[in-house]
Amino acid sequence: MYFNSNIKFLRKRMGRTQDDVAVALSMKRSTLSGYENAIAQPGITALIAFSKYFRISIDTLVKIDLSALPESQLRQLEKGYDVYMNGTHLRILATTVGSDNEENIELVSEKAKAGYKSGFADPEYISILPTFRLPFLSKQKKYRTFQVSGDSMLPIPDGSWVTGVFVQDWTTIRDRDAYIILTIEEGIIFKVVENKIKSDGKLILHSLNSVYEPFEMPVSDIREVWQFVHFISAEIPENTSSQTLHLAKSVKQLKEEVKAIQTKLKI
Repeated sequence: MYFNSNIKFLRKRMGRTQDDVAVALSMKRSTLSGYENAIAQPGITALIAFSKYFRISIDTLVKIDLSALPESQLRQLEKGYDVYMNGTHLRILATTVGSDNEENIELVSEKAKAGYKSGFADPEYISILPTFRLPFLSKQKKYRTFQVSGDSMLPIPDGSWVTGVFVQDWTTIRDRDAYIILTIEEGIIFKVVENKIKSDGKLILHSLNSVYEPFEMPVSDIREVWQFVHFISAEIPENTSSQTLHLAKSVKQLKEEVKAIQTKLKI
């Protein structure tokens, strides 16, 4: 149980004294001190009071070592995104920090995708991924970079590195925004999303390349969601007009070949 260390951690994080919290909860300072030092155990009434005060569920206060969570997840909790309170599955993100205690950006290459599919929640696996920093990104958010493959998201080229910010509350996913999604069956998918979670419990995933049809993804098949921030590529994206011209030439050539076959058949 982490209750005693958690309430002390949260109190100090908020810059409150024991007197401040004791007055707010209508209890003696000595009682609060007893809880923080594990000398006394709180009853259900006290647990509820602490939960309301910190806006964190009793389950989280008791079961999770909050001091071990990265800053990005602590800020999510403080904003009210406590998954126990929301009635959803707990999503604790495995992450890494540098010697300065600032969060790294882990790099998931094409070769690492298979391992990431099963090891995404394993701190030991995440710790062996290459890491880097981007100074223009917020230190208050959690980012990760994934290498994408294929042509479904053209004009973003095959082999590009796409960076996303971790999404804790999936109901905040915005229509027509791009996301990197980790799924049970497909692994890592990079798509433009249509959010149908509240109405149908699913996302509809669209490709930028119109050759690919959109498809549905049930929330139960999703493990992580990262909102697209930017991409890095050694290639210059193809101009859409040149793609259209190439397609038009291909169609014209096919028509000519079909016409030639029809002419031969008539003979």
